[in-house]
Amino acid sequence: MKTILERIREQYPALTPQERRAADFMHAHLDDLAVYNATEVAGLSGVSKATVSRLYRRLGFDSAEELRDHVRTLRGAPRVSEHPSDFGAHLDREISNLRMAVSGLDLAAAAGLIAEARRVVVIGFRTSYPMALHLRQQLTQARDAVAVAPQPGQSIGEEIASLDARDVAVLVGFPRRPREFGALVTGLAASPARVVLLTDATGRGYASRVDEIVEIAVGSVTSFDSYAAVASIIGLLASAVLAADPARGRARLAAIGAAYDSLHELE
Repeated sequence: MKTILERIREQYPALTPQERRAADFMHAHLDDLAVYNATEVAGLSGVSKATVSRLYRRLGFDSAEELRDHVRTLRGAPRVSEHPSDFGAHLDREISNLRMAVSGLDLAAAAGLIAEARRVVVIGFRTSYPMALHLRQQLTQARDAVAVAPQPGQSIGEEIASLDARDVAVLVGFPRRPREFGALVTGLAASPARVVLLTDATGRGYASRVDEIVEIAVGSVTSFDSYAAVASIIGLLASAVLAADPARGRARLAAIGAAYDSLHELE
């Protein structure tokens, strides 16, 4: 299923000037569409309610409530699924997410930045935090000096204050991002550090402020977002980092294996 942003981009050339005005407002206020009704969108964008209703239909939504449900899903807001046991539809969506993620995927630049950095800080909030932990765990197999932030109960400032041009910050930013996420992107963009962003279509607005962006869909037919494709792409990214410097990678893996053996950590 295409996101509202994708639908707007596809339909934009055919829209009337008034519809484009409403579409521009919707594009700039995506999160707010989860609560706005058609009358509010019309008033705030300076067009008629009829124009907004016509635009909704052009974008494939039968009602404002259907559009709000769609946006809530993009934001990661749980919703009650009418078909929680439709495993076929669930599998189809998972495969679709992965296909979209790998279509045209090029991880070479992002992997190169991560491999060559002096230090890597992986940053995630809310539901993105477990994915940040997963990425950090994968990257530590490939290289040293990889940290995750923020630590539980801590702020983020002290984690990024000393980043310099030799360092890379990897932001994991899927819905629903906290309000301070934009300020963090701006702060990192102003720093000497390089920035890699893992996000979905709702994070495309940050592309101009980061060095590399990797887009991965998290939409689902269930009540909650799916991170299956995210975990898969994280594995590919870590593998690309490992392959970027094979000699160092082999030495790192050998050292880790020796540590496991000496500590009797694994079965």
